[in-house]
Amino acid sequence: MGGTSRSIRKATDDDLSAIREILAAHGNDGAIVVADVVGPYLRHLIAHGRARVAVEDGVVVGFGATVDAGGSVHLADLFVRADRLGQGIGRPLLDAVFGDAERRTTFASDDPRAMPIYVRAGMRPLWASLYVDGPASRLPSPPAGLTTRDATPEELATHEDAWRGHGRLADWQHWAAQPAADTFAVLDGGVVAGIANARARQASPVRVLNRLVVHPDTGVDPVTVTLAALARAGREGIVLAAVQGPSPVLRPLLDLGFRIADRDQFMASEPGLIDPARLIPNPGML
Repeated sequence: MGGTSRSIRKATDDDLSAIREILAAHGNDGAIVVADVVGPYLRHLIAHGRARVAVEDGVVVGFGATVDAGGSVHLADLFVRADRLGQGIGRPLLDAVFGDAERRTTFASDDPRAMPIYVRAGMRPLWASLYVDGPASRLPSPPAGLTTRDATPEELATHEDAWRGHGRLADWQHWAAQPAADTFAVLDGGVVAGIANARARQASPVRVLNRLVVHPDTGVDPVTVTLAALARAGREGIVLAAVQGPSPVLRPLLDLGFRIADRDQFMASEPGLIDPARLIPNPGML
């Protein structure tokens, strides 16, 4: 009798249905109530990231992808079909998507089976990443001189390149094309102090501050910039953001009545790959 045939290959758009089925089984995809967010995200990973599928006897049983986030190679997704968990699929898939990258980051779920794989892959848990949400109407008015304006992906990529050494133009273009996207800059006295994107959620009318990068100059207050970005992103409704545990904005948000709705664990191969005070990350793409 022949044995099971397994392989890992590049993911293609033809794999989207199988990938989404795996993600949905893990709670990372589902009903499209407002607009499809997961589909464009997966197509972006396939086109611009390092996306791979594990195949068993011709059937897709696992999906993984990384993106080049500049300071690190970031693990966007790693999922194995529920009936294939614990069968030696996840680790080879993880090795395939990371390649020889030394600086590595990811956001691990609370599933205790995932973290040992990531630790063995050279990452360690550093802090909780908290999904904080609340009414944008509770946010304070920005201080005098702090404003926001529309911005293009090209402009924001230019600022990120100057601040962090990697512009991520293709990623900003993807974020700007998301459902109900709002791509903007936060200005302090007319000078760009933050670059941001907001969007709709797939399954609920909650708005998301999808990503915010605050100017690295220590003279720029990350709290006021983040609060201004959240206020714009929320459009007077409920707004959600992935606030990092060490961020100084966490306490003010909780004091304003925001709540911690969920959490992940930020993991990295070394400290200092991101500044948790000056980044509201996109969990999938950092």
